[in-house]
Amino acid sequence: MLAERALWALITAFILTLSLGYPFIGWARKNLTQPIRDDGPKSHLKKQGTPTMGGVFVLASVLISGLIFSKWDNPYFWMMVLTTLSYATLGFLDDYLKIVKKNTRGVTGHQKLFWQFLIAAIVSMWALYVRSEPSSLSVTLPFFHSVSIPLGALYVAFATVVIVGTSNAVNLTDGLDGLVSGPLIFTNFVFGGVAVVAASAASACQINVPFVAGGQEVLVFAAATIGALSGFLYFNGKPALIFMGDVGSLAFGGALGTMAVILKQEILLGVVGALFVIEALSDIIQVSSFKYRHKRVFLMAPIHHHFEKKGWSERRVVVTFWLFSGVCALIGWLGFLF
Repeated sequence: MLAERALWALITAFILTLSLGYPFIGWARKNLTQPIRDDGPKSHLKKQGTPTMGGVFVLASVLISGLIFSKWDNPYFWMMVLTTLSYATLGFLDDYLKIVKKNTRGVTGHQKLFWQFLIAAIVSMWALYVRSEPSSLSVTLPFFHSVSIPLGALYVAFATVVIVGTSNAVNLTDGLDGLVSGPLIFTNFVFGGVAVVAASAASACQINVPFVAGGQEVLVFAAATIGALSGFLYFNGKPALIFMGDVGSLAFGGALGTMAVILKQEILLGVVGALFVIEALSDIIQVSSFKYRHKRVFLMAPIHHHFEKKGWSERRVVVTFWLFSGVCALIGWLGFLF
């Protein structure tokens, strides 16, 4: 039954995305064109006029499919919905300001972080309340399942940072045609599998990972996400007909971080989503280095732009980063199982 619901969620989201894509793009071309950064790679200037905010119809496909095939009495489903909708709203406002004000800044960093942390803290406390077990305040490690790191009262703060960090890391990765969708598909595939194991008391006990009663709904949501993103690649692959925008990347990143918190696999997310971590670190390093040393470490950050500046084609960067992400997903999956 669970497998059937997940499969139908994937198929439904895929079909919905393909069905909604062209009508939305036709409307967006007249109203939602994305300004291009002047300091970016010169090859990006030809993308001027490409519509953005494609995340609107992709997320709509995920949520509609999720509402149809998920169990409404499962609190974990609503946690993922809350994070997705809240972060999508924040991203929508950011995209709206970029388009209306004709700049690339949008919502200020402080405003964005305030709301992200508030939403993530609510979700983290909610997840902790639902589990209500002493082990919920600990963090487990992939490959070392017998090792448990107790965080106590600091756990909520840690989980909050995981959700916010993942959201922003995915947002930073969304800079090239089709770049972010592949890694998101890989990570959702892994966490869908994690949900199947973690939601079974026998399976979780067998490999010594936290048992999460009701965690199977993560699989359905992850499947819907995979289906929708697969459909979106038809429109977003190079040359992109539409960009995802912050409305999509912030929401998908927040949902992914929420999955990790629900399933008690926060550290595993850092392995499976290593590409997102590297993208975020490259931006942090670049900003910090320029601020305190007045020197740049990379030709341009996030790091995918660094490789473009070195002469790599956009397609080569995307394929290489996809391959790297796929390998990390495989390593993470093995780290979870063994």
